[in-house]
Amino acid sequence: MRFGIRFVATLPDGTTKRVLRRRDENDRPWTTRSAAQKALREALTKVDRGDYVDPSKVLVGAYLDEWAKGLRLGASTVSGYEKNIRLHIRPALGALPLASVTGARISAFYRELESSGRKDHRPGEGLSARSVRQIHTILHKAFGVAVRDGLLIRNPADRADPPTTKEARAPEMRPWNHAQLRTFLGWSKENSDHHAAWFVLAMTGVRRGELLALRWRDVDFDARTMAVRRSATLVKTKGRGETLNEGPTKTSKARVIDLDDDTVTLLKAHRRERAALALQHGRDEALVFADHEGDHLHPERFSRTFKATVKRCRKKLARIGQADLPPDIRLHDLRHTHATVLLSLGTHPKIVSERLGHSSISITLDTYSHVLPTIQREAVERLAMMMTSGRKTEARRIREGSGGHSEPIQ
Repeated sequence: MRFGIRFVATLPDGTTKRVLRRRDENDRPWTTRSAAQKALREALTKVDRGDYVDPSKVLVGAYLDEWAKGLRLGASTVSGYEKNIRLHIRPALGALPLASVTGARISAFYRELESSGRKDHRPGEGLSARSVRQIHTILHKAFGVAVRDGLLIRNPADRADPPTTKEARAPEMRPWNHAQLRTFLGWSKENSDHHAAWFVLAMTGVRRGELLALRWRDVDFDARTMAVRRSATLVKTKGRGETLNEGPTKTSKARVIDLDDDTVTLLKAHRRERAALALQHGRDEALVFADHEGDHLHPERFSRTFKATVKRCRKKLARIGQADLPPDIRLHDLRHTHATVLLSLGTHPKIVSERLGHSSISITLDTYSHVLPTIQREAVERLAMMMTSGRKTEARRIREGSGGHSEPIQ
C-alpha cells in the first residue's frame, strides 16, 4: 500500500496553493501511514515558518544567481561559477521553472555546449569536455542544494550525461627534461629580467600564485627553507573589473620546502638587487617577486612574459645550433618539470607530493603516472644488477674460502 499527503501552502506572494505529493524528496513513495504523517508534519512546519516555496514559481536563472551569492568558496572560484552561469547556463536554462528541468534537457544542453558553446574570441566553436564538466559540477551542486531545501524532489543532474572524467582530463602536460631545463635557465640568466622567478619555480615546483605571494619573511636562508603560506589570485567580476587577492594555498595548508644551495645563493642576490632599487623592497614584509613599486605582479601578464621568454630563447639558440632546445611550454609546466625530473631521479613520490602541496599522494601518483613505469623499470633493473653482483661476490668468496684445493674426506 502507498500513501500520499495533501496540504494548503501559503506562498511568499500571499496566495495559497493546494499541494498533493505522493513521493518524498528522494522520489520514493511512502509505504506506511506513519511515514506519510511524518512527511506531512514536516511540510506543514515549513509552511508555518514561511519557508515553503512552490518550485513551479522559481526560475533556474534567478535560483542560480541567489545560490552563487551564498557560496563559501574562494573569490576566484565563485567568480568562475558566476561567469559560467552568466555566459552559458542562464541563456540556455535560465527561463525554465526549476521543477521542470530534466536530466534529458541538461544532457541536450551539454551536447550544445560541446558543439557550439564558446563565447570568447572564437564564438560558435565547441567548449572542451573539461569546461562542460565544470558546468555540470555547478549544476549538480546547485540542484543538490535545491533538493535539500525542498525546492526539488530529486537532482536532475544525477540523470544527465556529462563528459566523462577521462574525457575531461586537464590539458596535456609538456615538461622539459633536465637538459632542456638547464639550457633555458643558462640562457635566461643573462637574458631575462625574471630569471630568478623562473629558477625558483623550476627548483621548488610551487604554483604561480604561491610564488607571487611569497614574502622575504617566508624565506629562511640559514635553514635553507621556504614557507608557502598563501597564494595570489586574480579575480575578474563582470562590471567590476579585476582585483588581485591574497588568500590561502589551493589546499588551504601551509608547507615548508627545502632549498638547494644554488637557489639560496640566487635568492640572496635577488634580495640585494631589490633592496638596491628601494630599501623597502628588501624588508621582511616585502614581496620577493614584485614590480618596481613593490606591488604584486599581474599573474596573467607574468605567464605571458614566460611564454615570450621561451620563444626568444628558442629563436636565439636555434641560430647557433644549440642542442637540447627547450620546446614551447606553459608557465605551469615548470611545476610539472620539477616533479617529473625529481621522480625520474628516483625521488619517493611522497616527497614530491609534499613539495608540490598536493592534498594527497594519490593525486601525485595519478598526475605523474606516465613517469612511474620508467622508474619501476629502472628499479627492477637495479635490483637485478644487485642480485647478479651478489651472486658473483658469493661465488668469489666461496672460491677464496676453499683455498682453491680439495681436502680428503676422513
